[in-house]
Amino acid sequence: MINFEIARILKYLPGIILGLTVHEYCHALMAQWCGDNTSKDQGRVTLNPIKHIDPFGFIMLLVAGFGWAKPVQFNEQNLRNPKTDVLKIAFAGPMANAVTAMLLSVIFALASRLLPGYHNYSMQIVFEIFFYAIYINWGLFVFNLIPLPPLDGSHLLFYPLRRFPVVYNVLYKYGTLILFGILIISSISKSNFIPILPLIQFFGEGFLHLIGYN
Repeated sequence: MINFEIARILKYLPGIILGLTVHEYCHALMAQWCGDNTSKDQGRVTLNPIKHIDPFGFIMLLVAGFGWAKPVQFNEQNLRNPKTDVLKIAFAGPMANAVTAMLLSVIFALASRLLPGYHNYSMQIVFEIFFYAIYINWGLFVFNLIPLPPLDGSHLLFYPLRRFPVVYNVLYKYGTLILFGILIISSISKSNFIPILPLIQFFGEGFLHLIGYN
């Protein structure tokens, strides 16, 4: 049983590392493009996973199915157009995961048709790793668009409320607690308060079908 769990985690590992890395890298890159060099000065404009992965958040992602990386920092005062640039930075991460999932899906679909060793045991493992990586990236895309702090989707919902500091601060203070409460209750009760898994399946299967993989 332990060996099975280790083997399963090892198959998830490349997809998790790739997903977290491209997500945070694109946050940092977009911040730089928008005029702020904070992330660049901190060494975050890189595809080196060590610069982006938070050890505890990484373990949580492996064990519990949800976790986090090191958040990319930026100074709004340096942005050329803060009102829109904050949203660009926020959505650069999830969109990077969606694009990664689509690229992996295309490679997966082509390889399944062209590689003669598809039914070989070692090739099956490689294909499983690709398959998991596809759905992990779709998962990061869907999960991070939930409109609750500290997730990227919260910027779309909460940014206009900055004009009302009291409301904004209260919602941001308790938004994270609400999110973790929903995730814990959903995990214990097996209920879909937020339909994360159905949405991941919708995007994953939908895009594979779109490119002709059956």
